[in-house]
Amino acid sequence: MQNQTEPPPETNSDKDDQAMEFDLSSTTALDLTSFQLHDLDSVELPSSLTELDLTANRLSKLDPRIANLINLRKLSFRQNLIDDAAIESISSWGSLSGLEELVLRDNKLTKVPDVSLFKKLLVFDVSFNEITSLHGMSKVSSTLKELYVSKNEVTKMEEIDHLHELQILELGSNRLRVMENLQNFTKLEELWLGRNRIKAINLCGLKYIKKISLQSNRLTSMIGLEECVALEELYLSHNGILKMEGLSTLVNLRVLDVSSNKLTSVNDIQNLTRLEDLWLNDNQIESLESVAEAVSGSREKLTTVYLENNPCENGVPEACPKSGMVMETRLI
Repeated sequence: MQNQTEPPPETNSDKDDQAMEFDLSSTTALDLTSFQLHDLDSVELPSSLTELDLTANRLSKLDPRIANLINLRKLSFRQNLIDDAAIESISSWGSLSGLEELVLRDNKLTKVPDVSLFKKLLVFDVSFNEITSLHGMSKVSSTLKELYVSKNEVTKMEEIDHLHELQILELGSNRLRVMENLQNFTKLEELWLGRNRIKAINLCGLKYIKKISLQSNRLTSMIGLEECVALEELYLSHNGILKMEGLSTLVNLRVLDVSSNKLTSVNDIQNLTRLEDLWLNDNQIESLESVAEAVSGSREKLTTVYLENNPCENGVPEACPKSGMVMETRLI
């Protein structure tokens, strides 16, 4: 047994330092999330970096060294203190020609920054800022696949119709009144427009879209969804919808949320054989029999119907149409 009182073997500090330097210089991903940094003066930025995450710091300016990271593919400034003046320098970062993901979420921006140099951009996130207009989006590369502009003050859907490759569009929690300029989004799969002021559905025939959220708007009708035949998830809660209609063609629908509306009956879903979750709570539905009849075609897949806060909820236990399906009066 080795004598435990012996000193540890000597180490070559020079070699250790060299090893550390070597490891750092070959680093491809640097995550500095929540380091509370005011600047990057004390941080080494290896030229090998492909991902740099600066989320949740106190940065109010951009370190010019980032402009020299020619291998960078993903860059996040999420949750910092960057304003319009600070972000301006990014418009001259031509060396980052391969950048694919730029996250500026939760800063102090009031306008869309100029990112026209990033010709390979796939993901662009400026959510949770103070942006009032989409002016400047026309300069964003047409390669973009995901655009996030939620929780701003945008009033109009504009300067985005060139984004033919777009798959996800997030404009929730803005001040939009009209759905427009969507006709070119033939590859769009997800559209998130909750918490706006939209009064009518206009989807311009988006046949490949899979998820739509129009929660907390000013809708009174469902008309306008008929051509979205690939739709799998539809969220329409917290509106003023009076009637379930225009749903019979949506045969791929798995989730339908029409809670917190003004519905008095359940209609037009008999063809939805793939339906799994149906949210009907907080409406004015009186007849459980009509609910059971409406979901008769969905019994193979349907697992839960939420009916809390409807006049019919008291009779739920007796109306359960099959043992595998739960007609639940409470949200779970």
